[in-house]
Amino acid sequence: MTDAAPTTSEPSDETGNARPYSVSELAFALKRTLEDAYGFVRLRGELSKVTHHANGHVYLTLKDERAAIDGVVWKGQVRGLSVRPEQGLEVIVTGKITAYPQGSRYQIVIETMEVAGIGALLAQLERLKARLAAEGLFEAARKRPIPLMPAVVGVVTSPTGAVIRDILHRIRDRWPCRVIVWPVVVQGEAAAAQVCAAIRGFNALAPGGPVPRPDVLIVARGGGSVEDLWPFNDEALARTVAEGTIPLISAVGHETDTTLIDFVSDRRAPTPTAAAEMATPVLSELKALVLDLGGRMHRCGGRVVEERRGRIAHADRALQRVPDLLRLAEQRFDIVSGRLGAGLARNAAVHERDLVRVASRLSPLLLQRPQAVQKDRLDRLAVRLQPSMRRRLERLSERLEGLAKLYGSVDPDRPLQRGFARVSRADGSLVHAGASLASGEPVAITFGDKVTRQAVIDGGAAPGGPGPAAAARPAARPRKAEGPPQGDLF
Repeated sequence: MTDAAPTTSEPSDETGNARPYSVSELAFALKRTLEDAYGFVRLRGELSKVTHHANGHVYLTLKDERAAIDGVVWKGQVRGLSVRPEQGLEVIVTGKITAYPQGSRYQIVIETMEVAGIGALLAQLERLKARLAAEGLFEAARKRPIPLMPAVVGVVTSPTGAVIRDILHRIRDRWPCRVIVWPVVVQGEAAAAQVCAAIRGFNALAPGGPVPRPDVLIVARGGGSVEDLWPFNDEALARTVAEGTIPLISAVGHETDTTLIDFVSDRRAPTPTAAAEMATPVLSELKALVLDLGGRMHRCGGRVVEERRGRIAHADRALQRVPDLLRLAEQRFDIVSGRLGAGLARNAAVHERDLVRVASRLSPLLLQRPQAVQKDRLDRLAVRLQPSMRRRLERLSERLEGLAKLYGSVDPDRPLQRGFARVSRADGSLVHAGASLASGEPVAITFGDKVTRQAVIDGGAAPGGPGPAAAARPAARPRKAEGPPQGDLF
């Protein structure tokens, strides 16, 4: 396949007709023709079908009232655009016309994009403002109060304009504080990025560092057209202001100019001079206020003292003299003390008469009679209790003897006294049958003298009769039939 463009001078085939081209030859020939004829073009139109692809590319369509053309912004160019492509935005783009052979259509590869006209700028600004307001960046609750007496004021503005001179002059006349200026450009494409960097730099300063951290920031710029003030409508700048921790006053343009930073900042000043007045108090006014408050406090204190003095004087006139109070108390004490002796004597005489009256009724017989009654009652109870207690003791003794005999009959060591032995395994469990023991298994044998010997099982049990140990042992003597045979205790 060749990329040569088709021409009318090529030879014909055997039938005399022009040589047929493949679809690819024609498509790529048209592609080169478009790119050679239209290297770079500027187009103005309205954006539609804007698609931000996941891979970073932006696909869109530029249209006017009679035609439309597809466009694409590659990922590497998207970050350099001055505006964000949005549906319905009227823009002027610069790019290269090319063809898309797989789809038989042409398109423009966009490299730059700018808003066409103030109306489109304001429409884009309104959409951005609505989106940020929906996120809560304009809420009054998130705005920080401006400090009353700042020690350090940070100013973000151009160092060469009249704005910085007005701010410095106004602050010098009002309040003695330190002013730190972060120089930036306030117009053009680089303005928004430099102002963002300045705000982040001020917020990144550590308290107590070599460069003092400002207590309040002022972002200022003089008046201008909508295009001149447009960097202060940048979305990244608005988010940077919202994320800052230092209170910020915006003073961009004149009183009638409004930018996006005015809605996000903590306070908006109509002019840079007004911003300096908002950030600082007037020292002379504070001094006068302190003097006035001191005088009012002195006068109030004097009135309180005079009021207390008058109340004390009034109370003094109403109170009796101390000697008069003491004389009245002394008189009452003398009267009471004179009556005290006679009262004590009468009280003693009354108690003495009561004691004599009670003593005449008391005699030894009066105390011995209840004692004799209680003794007679105790004797009768003792006579009745002796037989019953004796019978109860006999019953308890018989029960105790029965329990002792029962204990002796179930004593596990009692059979050992008659020649038996107790065999237990290593874990302490008793052996009830010889067939349950394995050859070589260790056992413990306890005898009647409470002596325990260790042993090891040797050989196995005989299948039809007693083992070797049972055969070697002599036959037991026949026992007298004294009753039913004794059962196995184990």
